[in-house]
Amino acid sequence: MSISPLDGVRVLELGNYIAAPTAGRILGDFGAEVIKVERPKAGDELRNWRLYGGDTSMLYRTINRNKKSITLDLRTEAGRGIVLDLLRQCDVLLENFRPGMLEKWGLGPEVLDEVNPNLVITRISAYGQTGPLAARPGFAAVAEAVGGLRELVGDPDRPPVRVGVSIGDSIAGIYAAFGTVMALFQRERKPDAASIPLGERIIDVALNEAILSVMESLVPDYLAYGINRARVGGRMEGIAPSNAYPTSDGASIIIGGNGDAIFQRYMEVIGRPDLAADPELRDNAGRWRHRERLDASIAEWSVRHTRDEALKLLEAAAIPCGPIYTAADIVADEQYKARNMIQHFPVDVGAPQPKTVGFPGIVPVIGEQSLPIRNVGPDLGEHTREVLSELLGMTDTEIDGLAVR
Repeated sequence: MSISPLDGVRVLELGNYIAAPTAGRILGDFGAEVIKVERPKAGDELRNWRLYGGDTSMLYRTINRNKKSITLDLRTEAGRGIVLDLLRQCDVLLENFRPGMLEKWGLGPEVLDEVNPNLVITRISAYGQTGPLAARPGFAAVAEAVGGLRELVGDPDRPPVRVGVSIGDSIAGIYAAFGTVMALFQRERKPDAASIPLGERIIDVALNEAILSVMESLVPDYLAYGINRARVGGRMEGIAPSNAYPTSDGASIIIGGNGDAIFQRYMEVIGRPDLAADPELRDNAGRWRHRERLDASIAEWSVRHTRDEALKLLEAAAIPCGPIYTAADIVADEQYKARNMIQHFPVDVGAPQPKTVGFPGIVPVIGEQSLPIRNVGPDLGEHTREVLSELLGMTDTEIDGLAVR
């Protein structure tokens, strides 16, 4: 039997792209009924991002799993009216429009509160709902720069680069899901849920703040010591030795040997007991000062071994290490298989027949394996008739008439 902690929770998602849909995905993963509202004909723009075949990208299928898709035109009075009717039967509204857009459509928090005084309203935007930059549009790429992340990614002699995924959107989505569950938990603990003020039921997530929150001591280090952290390539500022090292078969491996006791074992493995005994290298501060010398010595050792040989020697000495995986490596990995972290579904990829495609499992694990994914991201409007008829009692004629407006 599936474990569904959020069973009975109904979410209306008005989100587009990645941030709010990520929050909806997490809530749906753990049992919430998530109804995703999309524009007629076009749908969420994510359907066409990285689209290599068919009419719906694997990116959309991944981020919008465990949801239902309905189409409504929020620019019309009829579409907005149906949203309000649905929200009467929902616990959560998720949205990531530019601040003021819901209010422009007559769907601001005060209106929603009148419709459903128990509703949790989770809002994601570039800079939050308040402050001098609130009205400014922005995607995760900008938020990652403003939040301090971009400045630290890459090599010091080159311009900053971006990580290979939309990490700002994903982090914001995780915070949004967490904030939503906190509000639901608060609601459950109150003897009179309707007494929770509207302001306490609005979860306000800013993309730039989500990034700032994971920047560790970036700001305190600056204010305390005047330190402006800089890009250090594959290293982590102030921590050594920890880097990627080449192997004889053209691969690279990650080795984290920065713990004091670990460093001693590490140097024995690479045949450098002299470094283990060097008083300058006994603590992390000293190792960071001598990071160039350490990395050169480690690379001299690693390049004499294949990836698998080097990892075997390091693992035998309990040195934290690992390969740098591609998608093919992940799919073949026994650890991911053991925890059901790649789950397979038949999907339209534009070929004559559906293709079985693996999708990342549900995190965190409850029990011993990932919970099963119920469905991958749905076709556009796949559940319009089901949702509007079952929840609102609309007839086929009414639904058909709505679709052509």
